[in-house]
Amino acid sequence: MQGPVGTKSDKSDASPAQAASPQSGAAKINGAGSTFVYPCMTKWASEYNKKTGLQVNYQSIGSSGGINQVRQNTTDFGATDTPMNAEQMKETNNEILHIPVVMGAVAVTYNVAGVDKPLKLSGQTIADIYLGKIKKWNDAAIAKTNDGVKLPETDIVTVQRADGSGTTGVFSDFLSKVSPEWKEKVGTGLSLKWPTQGVASKGNEGVAGSVQRTANSIGYVEVVYAQQNKMAVAEIQNAAGEFVTPSVDSVSKAAADLKEIPDDLRLSITNAAAPGAYPIAGITWALARRKIANPESAKAVKDFLAFALGDEAQGMVATLNYSKLGGDLLKKARDKAALIE
Repeated sequence: MQGPVGTKSDKSDASPAQAASPQSGAAKINGAGSTFVYPCMTKWASEYNKKTGLQVNYQSIGSSGGINQVRQNTTDFGATDTPMNAEQMKETNNEILHIPVVMGAVAVTYNVAGVDKPLKLSGQTIADIYLGKIKKWNDAAIAKTNDGVKLPETDIVTVQRADGSGTTGVFSDFLSKVSPEWKEKVGTGLSLKWPTQGVASKGNEGVAGSVQRTANSIGYVEVVYAQQNKMAVAEIQNAAGEFVTPSVDSVSKAAADLKEIPDDLRLSITNAAAPGAYPIAGITWALARRKIANPESAKAVKDFLAFALGDEAQGMVATLNYSKLGGDLLKKARDKAALIE
């Protein structure tokens, strides 16, 4: 059987799988959504195909697309880095399960000539840059946390997502927690009305490319995209006052700070108080209808997500610079996936 295909596109033509094989029931399932999780989902799909012959086709179209497609019943499962809101949940006919599958970091990356070591940025400074209050790289607020760094007197160019994005959701959730002005004027969401014009790009890959091509720019991407492209990544000040680099370990520390996990598993891990925690950390959820009309597709989705939450698949994620789930969150995620029928 042909191996799984991961597709990056702006528009999905995915439809629920109908084909069946004696070995695995459904021969293929289709997923769509988060670009944040695309590298991880592609790895899982490849390994699962080798084990079972099932083809998992995942389209990297952004979290808004993933939410819309699973709500409209045009894909077998979705993926998002920001959970569906209460209105979306209420207006969806079929019950949608939020199943955490992995955690990762949103990196703040930049392209500033002559800056050869990681910049240290507070959340307030980042918010003020995107609010248009800090306009130049040598602004006193940036210089204050970067002693000895020669900062140019050049205009800052902001880069942001053009599409509905869970990465934007995580980024804006963090900024809303550290900047009252950001919370009031912009808020949190998959799509935002940006205060600065900046450069709008689709997908994490689009933002990464725009930052690389645009002098004096700043942007935000899932850390895997920054590392793959060898981009400069800032250290971000956390709630404990530390400047922290995004990493597998620092994201795990953000999740370790969880005190209560809601039954629906919709939660935030940004701006965690734990020492060493990276503050712009997020969860990716698989979205699945609890009741899937096609029994073969239901079994295939349930089995694939059980694999993704198993010890083997979770053990793969660190090599891709994601953080695996653990403790009660992993147990609750497995229990939630088991509800699919």
